[in-house]
Amino acid sequence: MSNCEQTSSFSVAGDGLVETTLSSEHLYQGKILNLRRDTVRLAKDQQASREVVEHVDSVAAVPLLDDGQVVLVEQWRHPIEQALLEIPAGIIDPGEQPAEAIRRELTEEIGYAAGQLELLFSVYLAPGYSQELIHIFLAQDLQSAEAAPDDDEIIRVRKILFEDAVAACLRGELTDAKTVAGLLAVAARRQPG
Repeated sequence: MSNCEQTSSFSVAGDGLVETTLSSEHLYQGKILNLRRDTVRLAKDQQASREVVEHVDSVAAVPLLDDGQVVLVEQWRHPIEQALLEIPAGIIDPGEQPAEAIRRELTEEIGYAAGQLELLFSVYLAPGYSQELIHIFLAQDLQSAEAAPDDDEIIRVRKILFEDAVAACLRGELTDAKTVAGLLAVAARRQPG
């Protein structure tokens, strides 16, 4: 017999699944993330250890130009030791709203200001070990602005036909999760019916 329960909606009750935090120990405090170890009580009155990466929430956008191209950024990602092609993204600064943060990031990273901005969805990036929530937008009606990347960012701006970027996702050539999710979400919205 399967542990899966069939449901007709996507709501989650969580009954019988709740873990109660008994204690927390901060192991590392960094510039953009912290690491803590929690001791939790499971529903069956057992205890377990959970390692949690505390990371501020973030934003990303699929920036579409009027000529059918999407603006992507190519940058080196040290943890995987390779360059990736991605949609522009960044963290939300203290006091910023997600829409303000992505407007700032678009200008800084790709040199465009968005005339039209629409939230596509918000998702947890890796809820098994982090609480980071990313808000992914569609950015249109783009106007040139002066790019100003952070001092520690080396970014190459790439313009690609949107259809070619979606095809690259489907072939597994783009491997950044936020980029794949954002591009495929926009592609699904553009399909008739």
